[in-house]
Amino acid sequence: MTGTPLRVGLVGYGLAGSVFHAPLIAATQGLTLDTVVTSNPERQAQARAEYPDVRVAASADELWARADELDLIVVASPNKTHVPLATAALETGLPVVVDKPVAGTAAQARALAELAEKRGLLLSVFQNRRWDNDFLTLRRLIADGELGEVYRFESRFERWRPQLKGGWRESGDPAEFGGLLYDLGSHVVDQALVLFGPVTSVYAEADARREGARTDDDTFIALTHESGVRSHLYVSATTAQLGPRFRVLGSKAGYVKHGLDPQEAALRDGSRPGASGAEWGAEPEELWGRLGAGESPVTGGGSPVPTLPGDYPAYYAAVARALHADGPNPVTAQEAAAALDVLEAARRSAAEKVTVTL
Repeated sequence: MTGTPLRVGLVGYGLAGSVFHAPLIAATQGLTLDTVVTSNPERQAQARAEYPDVRVAASADELWARADELDLIVVASPNKTHVPLATAALETGLPVVVDKPVAGTAAQARALAELAEKRGLLLSVFQNRRWDNDFLTLRRLIADGELGEVYRFESRFERWRPQLKGGWRESGDPAEFGGLLYDLGSHVVDQALVLFGPVTSVYAEADARREGARTDDDTFIALTHESGVRSHLYVSATTAQLGPRFRVLGSKAGYVKHGLDPQEAALRDGSRPGASGAEWGAEPEELWGRLGAGESPVTGGGSPVPTLPGDYPAYYAAVARALHADGPNPVTAQEAAAALDVLEAARRSAAEKVTVTL
């Protein structure tokens, strides 16, 4: 990609902004991190230390006032601000990337998509887990027919965090859209839809297990896909013994994979894509999943499957190409709305103890 880099304004410099978006933007050819928006003095200093050439603004209004100096807005602020900030950016005439969930409801997501289409602007959703190493590997196995017809998909995003950390993600305020259903659930539902298509019914169980918890921290979602595949999805902060990240069962074989993609940990530790000789997103052989039939992988059943490297940088590379009309939007708001249909149904199912038909 040649020409002047596209100038990016990043709104929010908490976990999402500082750990995921800023490093990936800075590492993407064709993009440059122009401005970081945060009113927190410590985060302002952090941004300047990590990106000496970056401009810092205290509010998003400062971006709208100089919209002609920017080419893309990235919204990485708390969930409740996603819709108003994305709306303001689009109305100002700027393309937008929004962290997941793009909105609190599917209707809001579709309204944003319509606004972007009306304005002729890119609106993309940061579903980075589509570029996890295990997910990329599973997609290839399915495409190659290694599993045969898939019957059941089990996906776990589990953690052991018995104590509350505080903050808006654990708030019981409905306006915050906190809790694991909308946090980690956004990832596992999106992955299930990408792999197996639309859903016909949703059943969910959501609990607040930890002392003082005000929103769900231990949630299970069962999906029936139009294709006939059944997805069982687990998100939890209270799992004392972690299960496999994926357990996928088909007519020919099954695939079992433990452990999380290494990219988030690497970014948290300060590693950056392309900054060292090590292959980004790669994992050691002892963490590879196993493919086989008739015996547990724990007792040596099946054969190890080399895990493809994870590739979060591919998301922003695709965004840059899309802005140059050289490729598709990597994750559309309409796709995100379909996932929100499922999340809303899951919330209703858990609250009313019913199975919801879509």
